[in-house]
Amino acid sequence: MSRVLNHELRAMSLGRHARHYLLIGIVQWLVDWGVMVLLTHYGMQVEAGNVMGRVSGALLGYWLNGKLTFAGDDTALGRTQLARFVLMWLGTTIASTWALGAIDDAVGLKWAWLAKPGVELVLGAIGFFLSRHWVYKR
Repeated sequence: MSRVLNHELRAMSLGRHARHYLLIGIVQWLVDWGVMVLLTHYGMQVEAGNVMGRVSGALLGYWLNGKLTFAGDDTALGRTQLARFVLMWLGTTIASTWALGAIDDAVGLKWAWLAKPGVELVLGAIGFFLSRHWVYKR
């Protein structure tokens, strides 16, 4: 009986985690994308604008996901979790920046603006898995 209950609790937790991560991710993405578009519109290179956008979104997302999405007895917001988050963020930022720079070089700035949501969606799925199973764990 407890095995079935434990499985049901994990499934509920996964659903709650996914919903909160998605909602917070949408807010993060809006901040990230808005900063990138604003800065590149005024002449900043796509790569630098993308990094600035990702920094602004990450600052918001780290705290909100730690406090709301993944909060629990087996998670924490501390030095270890921040170090893990920074490593994950650096990896996804390098991937995002490279992809958007390549798109800008190949087909132009407006296509990079349009491609950013898709690039970030793929990286967000990877970030969800890493956050749930590694970043915020004690």
